[in-house]
Formats: sequence, structure tokens, C-alpha cells
Amino acid sequence: MQIKNIVKLLEVYAPLDFQESYDNSGLLIGDASWECKGVLCSLDATEEVVLEAVANGCNLIVAHHPIIFGGLKKITGKDYIEKTVIAAIKNDIAIYAIHTNLDNVFWGVNDKIANVLSLVDRRILHPKKNTLAKLITFIPSQYFTQVEQALFAAGAGNIGNYSEVSFSSDGFGAYKANEKANPFMGIIGERHNEPEQRLEVIISLHNQHAILKALINAHPYEEVAYDVIPLANLDNTVGSGMIGWLQAPMAERDFLHLLKESFSLKVIKHTKLLGKPVHKVALCGGAGSFLIKSAINTGADIYISGDVKYHEFFDANDKLVIADIGHWESEQFTVNLLFDIIRSKFPTFAVLKSELRTNPVNYFV
Repeated sequence: MQIKNIVKLLEVYAPLDFQESYDNSGLLIGDASWECKGVLCSLDATEEVVLEAVANGCNLIVAHHPIIFGGLKKITGKDYIEKTVIAAIKNDIAIYAIHTNLDNVFWGVNDKIANVLSLVDRRILHPKKNTLAKLITFIPSQYFTQVEQALFAAGAGNIGNYSEVSFSSDGFGAYKANEKANPFMGIIGERHNEPEQRLEVIISLHNQHAILKALINAHPYEEVAYDVIPLANLDNTVGSGMIGWLQAPMAERDFLHLLKESFSLKVIKHTKLLGKPVHKVALCGGAGSFLIKSAINTGADIYISGDVKYHEFFDANDKLVIADIGHWESEQFTVNLLFDIIRSKFPTFAVLKSELRTNPVNYFV
């Protein structure tokens, strides 16, 4: 087992293309070709977590939050970031971060929170833009099924709950091969007309390379004609936050008690209660104040997140209740998610959950 095997698994589950522009997900420290002796899953990668990995014989930390966000011009140990980097390098510990890309996939951080609250009929709160394209290609009629199936196998043709979605139409392709060509059909120097079918499928841009490779490998022509057209359409399986329904409406205070108990909270900061039942719930793990308006627009009764600033609470505007449960508290189950992702593929491999509470925020009660 090499570290790159774990990396490949994680990046299939949460492609790096889905991370936000400010983020720094991926392998931050170490060499993907190293033998992997064990994996430690953690919300944060700190010096203490590095030492925990060493003590448990793990040489790969998979953390939700990147320990390195910007460039490091000096590594002298002056802060917790540099201390962590030094400890990891000294002990040959690799660190992999899977941050907003894991936030932005449907089965990611927010789905884990929704599981805790037993929400049903879930969907992405704010779908991510610029993730889809249309692939158009032209195939000799007798090879149409062969090429179409190869594209489906590579991940093309998925729309929401439907797979193998395509459109085709009949026509003729025409070309003239020059003396350097090796035409599959036709004669060099003569214009050739071939009955072809036009095939259109939706693809995810993050998977474009693999899909085009499958197209070229399956297509009989020496030169394959195709178009990739970016779409303004939204992929409702990729994006920020999540919205769902409680199985039955609850009074606001009863729901806050459920929230406090389910997440082992000492305190919940919230806007004034509106005296209405809570049924439709919006949420976002981590710092999610940027989604308050989206939660309002979807008709949510309550919005759960962390790191909401004072003036942002006013944005509720009596439209819903904002409940700030804390950044670490909202993402605490992410360690279990990472553990489950890796264990599902490598059930006999050494995968551990960090036992350290890395939350830097404390409460005096």
C-alpha cells in the first residue's frame, strides 16, 4: 500500500476540482510514493496530532483543514503551522487535506450533519457553478453503441438521479484524407461520406480528461471530432450547504434541545425565536454565514452553521432562526466520515481516528 492509493480514493470521492479557489486541499507534506504504514484521520493537523500519528505507527494524516493555506517563506517554528510542518518532516509524516472539496460533494461533511439530525429529502443548498459541460461527438453508425457505452463507463451522461442520459441524431460525416493519413474508412485523396450519429452527453468537468480518453480509445477514427461546451447548468449534487426536512415538525425550543444534545453542545448562539414550528432545516458545516440568504430563499425555518458574526445575525431579518453551534462542533463528525471512506475501500488496513480534541475554542460555564 502506497500513500498514492489513499490519495486516489479520496480524490475520487471528493475531486480536488470541487475545492474553492482560496483553499489548499491535497497532499501538503510528504511523498505519494511512500509506503503507507497507517492512516490517522483528524479534523485538524497540529503538532500534537503529528505526535499522535507517530505514537500509533501511522505515517499519513488525513485532515479536513489544511495546515498550510498560504506560502511559507520561513520555517522556524514561530507558530503552530511551522511547528506542525517541522514535526511532520522530522518524523516522515505525510499530511493530506480534504477541505472544501469534501464540503462540496453531496455525500460529504454536510450530509454527515444531516444524518445526525435524521433529515430526509436532502439536496444541496447552493449548487456550485461551472462544473458541467456538454460533450458532442460524431460516430460511425455501426460503432455507436461501442463508443456510447465506453463514455457511460467513464462517467458521462449523469443528470441528477439519472444515468446513461444521451441524445443522438443521424447524419453524414464528410472528410478527405491527405497522404499522411491512415483513414479507417475512405481512400486517401478522395472525399468520403460516412453515415454517422451525433451523440450528446453531459459530463462533469473534473472528469473531462478520463471521459475524453475513453472516447478516443473506443472511437474507430484516427482523428476523433468532438466539442466540449461549458454549461451554465447547475449540478445539484455539488455545492455548499444542505437542506432537508425533519420527519415531523418540532417546536423551536424542542429542536434547539435536540440540536444541543445531538452535537454535545455547551451553548447555541441564535437569533430570536419566531414562534413557528421547525420543519425545513438548512445547514453548513464550518463557517457558513455566506449561505444565510440562500437558506432564507429556500424557505428554511432554521439555518445551522458556525462562525456567524454579530452583524450577520441581523441578516435573519425575522425570516428564519440562525443557530451558530460553533465551527469545530459542526464538523466534529467529519473524522468518522474520513474513517468510513477509507475503511470502505481498505477494510483490513490500519486506519485510526484521532482521539485529540483540536478545538481551540473553550467555554467557561
